[in-house]
Amino acid sequence: MEIQGKKILVVGSGKSGIGAAGLLGKLGALPVLFDGNEKLNPEDVKQKAGQIPGLEVLIGTVPEEVKKEIALVVISPGVPVDSPMLEEYREMKVPIWGEIELAYAFSKGKVVGITGTNGKTTTTTLVGEIMAAYYQSVYVVGNIGNPYTDIALETGNDTVTVAEISSFQLETIHAFRPAVSAILNITPDHLNRHHTMECYVATKEKIAVNQTGEDTCVLNYEDAHTRDFGSRCPAKVVFFSSRRELEEGLFLKGEDIYLAEHASDGAPIVQKIMNIHEMNLVGMCNVENVMAAIAICRAMQVPMDIILNTVKVFKAVEHRIEFVATKNGVDFYNDSKGTNPDAAIQGIRAMTKPTILIGGGYDKQSEYDEWIEAFDGKVKALVLIGQTREKIAACAKKHGVSNIILADSFEEAFSVCLEQAAPGDAVLLSPACASWGMFPNYEVRGKIFKELVEKIGV
Repeated sequence: MEIQGKKILVVGSGKSGIGAAGLLGKLGALPVLFDGNEKLNPEDVKQKAGQIPGLEVLIGTVPEEVKKEIALVVISPGVPVDSPMLEEYREMKVPIWGEIELAYAFSKGKVVGITGTNGKTTTTTLVGEIMAAYYQSVYVVGNIGNPYTDIALETGNDTVTVAEISSFQLETIHAFRPAVSAILNITPDHLNRHHTMECYVATKEKIAVNQTGEDTCVLNYEDAHTRDFGSRCPAKVVFFSSRRELEEGLFLKGEDIYLAEHASDGAPIVQKIMNIHEMNLVGMCNVENVMAAIAICRAMQVPMDIILNTVKVFKAVEHRIEFVATKNGVDFYNDSKGTNPDAAIQGIRAMTKPTILIGGGYDKQSEYDEWIEAFDGKVKALVLIGQTREKIAACAKKHGVSNIILADSFEEAFSVCLEQAAPGDAVLLSPACASWGMFPNYEVRGKIFKELVEKIGV
């Protein structure tokens, strides 16, 4: 699409929106950075955006005369695609892209796209480190916190871009085609945005919509949605499994990870490639993440010795079942990225000690029965905060959990944990809910938790 000299509306003034406006400015377009939050000061937004050629900032509404000049709308992930504003542009036949689509259109090299309800950040980070150990030009971008648009023009033909991609970002792709894609799992999440599970699943599957048989899609055999997609996926499918042996792909048998392939003559080759205790990560979710990462990197032609050497030294991503410290005989774990029940299930399953668990937060219309069933007698006390605390408490009581404490603030919840914990216990922040309403994001929530741990005994 030719954009030079054309007025392009960028909706959302956060990191993603500013990144998109910056790229557009460098390409010679006329970016109009818009935010519907009338409380924002245009000058503050402009200052935050920095020196972007031709930038115009609009707050609250877009004037009719500007609307008529818009050639393209680029939306941030937080903007619902069914908003009345976007419907109006669709009626005007104005294309609507997301940041991922915009960056892809003007970048070079090969792209690895990783999505899934849980495990995206760990897998993306690990794949990025493996790629960097083999390729000279590697960028890790997307939902992980680094806008793809920031680096699009720095990429070359030999660049590998590893992108963590959320369902919100997948809603607005058109030509985006990764050389290797992965869908790690699909469990209920963001239904307040996608409305139905069917829509959410279809959105996740879009990561492979433009792939062909020359490309690869890595899928979880033990997830019913991704297993089903394997029969319809346009790319070459590589499965991984944590529960059964596969004729082809990666699988866990006992405590060892195996790779099953076929030789050029069709003969099966099955080889043990590593023991799970050789890695620093904990929990079955991370075994699956590692198998996915190995499959992705194999598809990108990285030698197995480089893959395994990197896996063995890789440490947990911040905020994802992250060991913080042991204080007074109590282990503290930060799993703030457990923002939905399925992610939080992985957090509690990784615990091996009696656990005092902090849960609750923003209500994304999730159900909590499976999470609470996964407690499996490990949860010594359930400390609940935020909008969902009563809903989770009622569900926990229904499943026989008796020691439930409701706290009015995060600091109060942490104090309760200290009162409840004894030497030999663990305290786990794994909320099963988003952080919104109490914190700007899960990173801030996790950071505050770690700061509170560090202050113990000081």
